[in-house]
Amino acid sequence: MYSNNEMVDYLIDVGALHSSRIIEAFRHVDRADFVADVSVMDIYEDYPLGIGNGQTISQPRTVAMMLEMLSPKDGDKILDIGSGSGWTTALLAYVAGESGSVTGVERVGELVRFGSSNLKKYKFKNAKIVQSGDKLGIEGEEFDRILVSAAADELPYELIKQLKVGGKLVIPIQSSVFEIVKKESGEFDANEHYGFAFVPLIY
Repeated sequence: MYSNNEMVDYLIDVGALHSSRIIEAFRHVDRADFVADVSVMDIYEDYPLGIGNGQTISQPRTVAMMLEMLSPKDGDKILDIGSGSGWTTALLAYVAGESGSVTGVERVGELVRFGSSNLKKYKFKNAKIVQSGDKLGIEGEEFDRILVSAAADELPYELIKQLKVGGKLVIPIQSSVFEIVKKESGEFDANEHYGFAFVPLIY
């Protein structure tokens, strides 16, 4: 695949992408703007690429599937944990629109700068990437959607607290991806999707 549009067409063909707004986001936000080395020939191929510090820009199919699971909407307040290259933050910023907001959180200072620099290419007024603190997420805030792009050993309950009622968390736990929806009671429903591989979530 030699162009972003070819990659998007492929993701539609394999069933990873199907929502019109998320497809629009993938067409608008070019993966090439988020890789560490723009001279590599495989920018649009369906596998992760290294971005330094032991981290990757995720496999396109995985990103597409996780965004479809997350089902973000216009106006959503979104937290993007492990923002890395900034690609997912930018995709989510497009979907959330001007009435929404996206905060990317990244542990590695060098990647905060790399992701922020990449994000600036799109001039989104509703998105930023910040350095993570000692706690996971952003304590004291609540979000409509939370996306985590690294694998936890077990479900971090502090992220459930940061979800609004009816909000959704998509998080890899070991080798599965879980969709978690918070209910009125503070309890939650979980739906598991098997067979994924991610870098570990460190916090």
